[in-house]
Amino acid sequence: MRVIVAEDSALLREGLVRLLEDEGHRVIASVGDADALLAAVAEEAPDVAVVDVRMPPTHTDEGLRAAVRIRRERPGVGVLVLSQYVEKRYATRLFSENTTGVGYLLKDRVVEVDEFLEAMARVGGGGAAFDPEVVRQLLAGSSRQDPQGRLTGREREVMDLMAQGHTNPAIAARLFVSQSAVEKHANAIFDKLDLGDTAGYSRRVLAVLRYIGA
Repeated sequence: MRVIVAEDSALLREGLVRLLEDEGHRVIASVGDADALLAAVAEEAPDVAVVDVRMPPTHTDEGLRAAVRIRRERPGVGVLVLSQYVEKRYATRLFSENTTGVGYLLKDRVVEVDEFLEAMARVGGGGAAFDPEVVRQLLAGSSRQDPQGRLTGREREVMDLMAQGHTNPAIAARLFVSQSAVEKHANAIFDKLDLGDTAGYSRRVLAVLRYIGA
């Protein structure tokens, strides 16, 4: 894949570039601020942009705002956001946008090379990839909200993996159940979240949004 890396830490940026190139990806630009990221995306049209949340000049949410802008203006570009900590307001903003081709990972996940590369591949392929810890904290923050209480324990497990961006076959493999069992649980989730008449991938996205109260 053709990748742009946007990270203000030169050490981490170069590490990401080396990792991606060693795995056969083509890094077409590596930048240290949000303005340079937007310019590079406009010029190069990458498959994926790997973006740090906090970038110059204020080191607050420049990267996140750039990521949201990219998703709105260039929906064909996947965006994988990296953050040092779980920042719920940033993750929720990403969830509330179009969640096809978007991901949010903690930087610690980068050292889990296979997981990081799998997440980037999902995002580049138009899927979603959200860090399990991010999902856990988002779901914990919505624990007092219905309809979470209407789901069974297994349905919550399926919903948790769905929120991370996994497909039904991937969920089946992780839970050691059949794909038909996952489909049955997913349909029950959609019914309980009043999404039974909604079709396609958008139903999964709406389910996640409704579940976390985004």
